[in-house]
Amino acid sequence: MLYTDSLNQGIQTSIDLLRSGDARSLARAISTVENRAAGWSELLKALFPHTGKARIIGLTGAPGSGKSTLVDQLAKHYRTNKENQTVGIIAVDPTSPYTGGAILGDRIRMQDHHDDPGIYIRSMATRGWLGGLARATADAATVLDASGRNLVMIETVGVGQDEIDIVRLADVTIVILVPGMGDDVQTIKAGIMEIADIFVINKSDREGAERVEREIRALQSLATRHDQWTPRIVKTVASEGLGIKDLAAAIADYEAYLKTDDLAFKKNVENWQLRLVEMLRDAMLDKARAHIDAGSLEHYAAEIAKHKRDPYSLVEEIVGRAEHR
Repeated sequence: MLYTDSLNQGIQTSIDLLRSGDARSLARAISTVENRAAGWSELLKALFPHTGKARIIGLTGAPGSGKSTLVDQLAKHYRTNKENQTVGIIAVDPTSPYTGGAILGDRIRMQDHHDDPGIYIRSMATRGWLGGLARATADAATVLDASGRNLVMIETVGVGQDEIDIVRLADVTIVILVPGMGDDVQTIKAGIMEIADIFVINKSDREGAERVEREIRALQSLATRHDQWTPRIVKTVASEGLGIKDLAAAIADYEAYLKTDDLAFKKNVENWQLRLVEMLRDAMLDKARAHIDAGSLEHYAAEIAKHKRDPYSLVEEIVGRAEHR
């Protein structure tokens, strides 16, 4: 009981500091949920009532499309416009096979913001998680939302065909294409075109930008979205800051559109349905893993590889153990 009281008191203190703008408390809170450290679940439960105010923007696209530069320029725009909005950035990077940490280090690429308390940047490693997002990305976004940030931008890892998880989390999803890289055709194949609320043709000063735009418009003519929105197409040269105001205007247009017919709420409900299934899956997986240590897993795998037992019966056995725990 004393431990529980002490834990709750510590969480409340952390929340008070976090919401007052303390950067260290914000960093510790994100580390807690990312690493599933002691009290992570209680922390998120306590933070959730303070969420729902931040706008969440997801940016996805193939490697080399300029996502980090675009995020950097958007952050500058939102900090310097008349609203002076506070920004949180989550940059999801591939995982180092040696350290398990993020290997690209987006904070290094965004050094211009290091002395601006209105911008908080966090790199997160995927740690083998598919879908272009780290497992704790949604939880980190919750922490940033609860901290009072007006805007949270999430830059996915950019693996090409496994990016669609961002649509479950973001209010606005931006798909970035680049002429001359062949990623336009690959993206269409991957189905990413279907998740875009806004298309950005970055590095649009390159030859082929017009062709990419024509291909997007041709694809749009083939089907109508269920919400009747036609995604805007914005051309940018992020490295020079060109087109950033147009992109911000397109984001504002879509956000305004979401306010009609309660579309924002309906979209939120759809997203939470998907996320709840994902959270339940993760919880069940953690529960099953609690019954298997590393040695047992290797032993089971060896038995299956030698065909001494089948994996289907083994999975049923492990699930059964977890259910009767």
